[in-house]
Amino acid sequence: MEQSVGTHSSWEDTLVRFIKNFKDKSNVLKYQEALSQMVYQNSKSLVVDYEDLLIFDDDLSTILIERPDEVISEFNSAAYKSLYSVHPEYAESIKNDIQVRLKSLPEQVPLRDISSKNLHRLSSVEGLVVRTSELKPLATSAAFTCTKCGETNIIQQVTPLLVKPSSCIRADCSETRNFTFDEKKSSYQDYQLIRIQELPEELPPGQLPQSSDVHLTGDMVNIARPGDRLNLTGIVRIDQPESRGNDASSIFRSKIEGNYIDIEAKGPEDVELTKDEEEIIIDFAKDPDAYPKLIQSIAPNIQGLEFQKEAVLLMLIGAPNKTTEDGSSIRGDINILFVGDPGTAKSELLKYASRLAPRGLYASGKGSTAAGLTAAVVRERTGMMMLEAGTVVLADKGIACIDEFDKMRNEDRTALHEAMEQQTVSVAKGGINATLNARTAVLAAANPELGRYDNYKTFNDQINIDAPLLTRFDLIFAIKDTPNVVRDEKLAQHILDIHQTGKIKVDVPLEFDLLKKYISYAKNFTPELSPEAMKLIQDYYVRTRQSPAKDEEGNQGIPITPRALEGMVRLASARARSLFRDIVTEEDAEFARNLVRKMYESVGTDPETGEVDPGIFYGKPISKRSMLETCMSIFEELQKESSKQLVDKDEFIQKLIDTGKFTSTEARKYFKNMSDSGQIYNVQDNLYRKVN
Repeated sequence: MEQSVGTHSSWEDTLVRFIKNFKDKSNVLKYQEALSQMVYQNSKSLVVDYEDLLIFDDDLSTILIERPDEVISEFNSAAYKSLYSVHPEYAESIKNDIQVRLKSLPEQVPLRDISSKNLHRLSSVEGLVVRTSELKPLATSAAFTCTKCGETNIIQQVTPLLVKPSSCIRADCSETRNFTFDEKKSSYQDYQLIRIQELPEELPPGQLPQSSDVHLTGDMVNIARPGDRLNLTGIVRIDQPESRGNDASSIFRSKIEGNYIDIEAKGPEDVELTKDEEEIIIDFAKDPDAYPKLIQSIAPNIQGLEFQKEAVLLMLIGAPNKTTEDGSSIRGDINILFVGDPGTAKSELLKYASRLAPRGLYASGKGSTAAGLTAAVVRERTGMMMLEAGTVVLADKGIACIDEFDKMRNEDRTALHEAMEQQTVSVAKGGINATLNARTAVLAAANPELGRYDNYKTFNDQINIDAPLLTRFDLIFAIKDTPNVVRDEKLAQHILDIHQTGKIKVDVPLEFDLLKKYISYAKNFTPELSPEAMKLIQDYYVRTRQSPAKDEEGNQGIPITPRALEGMVRLASARARSLFRDIVTEEDAEFARNLVRKMYESVGTDPETGEVDPGIFYGKPISKRSMLETCMSIFEELQKESSKQLVDKDEFIQKLIDTGKFTSTEARKYFKNMSDSGQIYNVQDNLYRKVN
């Protein structure tokens, strides 16, 4: 280890020796190899591992943290000299742009702990990118032409404000005011502003997330996108707010001048486990009753809802995402929707899931906009356009819990179509065209339109969500609050025990922290479908497709779509993952099939016939579709018989009653539906005509 002397020239000499002589564990000249790669890749940056410098010269590495501007300047000069000895032509071409970038600082500073003591020091922070600006040229040296003598004055620019010459450099010229900016003779580099925020899982309870602006230049731009998690090395500086008139504020904002960005490759499956914890988890997965015990560990403060808890467990674990040879991606994340009566613990289950997920965000649909859920382009006070990430982008590789899903405007919910299937968010606004990752599982909760779930109405009649969005949910459950003496006694006792003792008396096989690590560990498995599982899923899909619900006359309803098949594969794969298996067994497929059956029984039953009709998700149930077809057929006959092609409302209603299929109330209701849906329109008085 060398000990440096505190002069700039000695720093440069030490750094030149470091670049030329440092060897890694394989006895390779690490940075000599890096210089050769710079030439080959046409790069202007030399990335240096701080730990290497710490080993080579302990004193200089400490000075680097405390006085980064001075040391990095000498480091850049040392890098240029070292590169010049290897490739003089390339070194000369990037002489003014060569930059040493430092990574792997030993201590990371939490964003909320950045204070005045960190100013002008080299720091490392971790954060989530929430905003990125458009790319702009930043003047590094500005050329000004003297209007009096025509001399060109070159001024180095170190602040965002353009600095003019104080006087002309020509000795016989006395001009001090009139200079013209010459944009062609000036030098520029790329500039981008990003904003990073604390990671949601590291946010203290009840605290607002802290954020910081990061200024990036050169080859650091366009590396990070909204939703990315990154480790950043940079210098903390002050940023003076805009002043009013001649008065300058003594209160400053902090900003970070980025030196190096490392987009975090670590996913939610990369969890730190002790050997003891790993042994406990692996032994637990071998237990024959491991799966029911896992379900029992989910939200133990909520009584009942076993099928819903099983669905949440499988969603948290998820299935592996797959990419085909042609570049198409197959979604592995599972989307779930709960629809139910007030007070059935839907919101509590969502909040629990957002806490348990390795990466989870909770949002309320009431007041949420399309921009808040996906992404938006906003204008900063400086006039710069910024791309801002929404909930599903920030929850990338995690889950987004959206409560009060029914309270959102329909046009805002429509923005989720792309995110829930293609798992991307595309933005084309304000001159910014971007596609962001949204590899996010969506867990949503909604209330029926009239407040409580009505068993005598179809699911579609009770919720204001369009069919294209409904089909993107792999599982949909209705949670009904029906009186039951035994169940009510258990629930009352459970709630009273919690209020009395403040503890959950239910036996929890896996505690919260260990369950969280179990879920993260399970994500490392990529199970393959066994032939038995494939056959079971295929048979169920084909059989369900071939036998949709029928009406009294034998007319078939709408069959399920291939999305239902993909949903079963995801559920079966997630169950195999939950037990740390590399093969999806027939048993896994059976559990997936049972969950899907339970869903159809819960929300896909036609109240008129009592039969399960999956077509309810794609429109009206077969019983109603059959009656609608009867209505339209009678209306068309009456219109043909009329010389003016008009149908009297009262005559039409009477004809419906005469068929024996409709009561007077039903006939009037169907007529109103036909009018409200735009199938027929009023011409005059009680006379109507079909829309062509």
